Amino acid sequence: MENKNIKFIKADIEKQIKTATSRFSPSDTTLLKRIFSLIDLTSLNTQDNEEKIQSMVYKVNGMKAVYPDMPDVAAICIYPPFVKTVKSNLSRKHINVAAVSGGFPSSQTYLSVKLAECEIAVNKGADELDIVLSLGKFFSEDYTHCSTEISLIKEAIAPTHLKVILESGLMDDLTDVYNASMLALKSGADFIKTSTGKDKKSADPVSVYVMCQAIKDHYKETGFKAGIKPAGGVSTPEDAITYYAVVSHVLGEEWLDNTLFRIGASRLANNLLTAIEGKEVKYF
Repeated sequence: MENKNIKFIKADIEKQIKTATSRFSPSDTTLLKRIFSLIDLTSLNTQDNEEKIQSMVYKVNGMKAVYPDMPDVAAICIYPPFVKTVKSNLSRKHINVAAVSGGFPSSQTYLSVKLAECEIAVNKGADELDIVLSLGKFFSEDYTHCSTEISLIKEAIAPTHLKVILESGLMDDLTDVYNASMLALKSGADFIKTSTGKDKKSADPVSVYVMCQAIKDHYKETGFKAGIKPAGGVSTPEDAITYYAVVSHVLGEEWLDNTLFRIGASRLANNLLTAIEGKEVKYF
């Protein structure tokens, strides 16, 4: 896999992000509702159990009765053992079921185990899988290993959508973010995603800008529109608007729906509802 030595100037990117974000208002309820429709509502806790996941699903099912003017979330994202729980209890059938798989969150296990876990999750009903780039191999410049692993997983689960998590917060060099993005895209990723949310540093707008640039370049080369998913630490409407602005600025309006843009979050849904309703909401 070719590794390009492209240089990104962080200060210049930050200026562009600031300008792009200024076009959008946190008080624009239409915008906030649109952002709500991009959410992968997430529960990835050690203490998760069937009762907790069922409760989350019931909240999703019943939301229209409480907030009839709100759109549904895009997906529910959970650990693989809960795929069947979500699938069998979810009545809003156009909402996808996404499972973190393939040795999440560290990707430190055997390829055979990753493949088996991914295949089981799909067989249980997962519509999308979120896997993690093998960062140890990436940093040791074993790009062939990384690419082969993604390609084999994609082949095993096709046509299920595959999101590849870069854990961009662990990449100090923006060139690494770009190259990891291109590696994932060329290996079969349908989406690239920032973070697992399990490390101290998760999503950040500059890395998302660079990832969007990779998606744009890949689209120019291949004609394939890949998606982007900021995740990890995205909790406020202002956070979400910044990422919305980045995607709009780099990729354009056609990327601003949940077929190509997702936001992985657990707290954002309540905070958006609070901003829209003008009072504290703890629905989820």
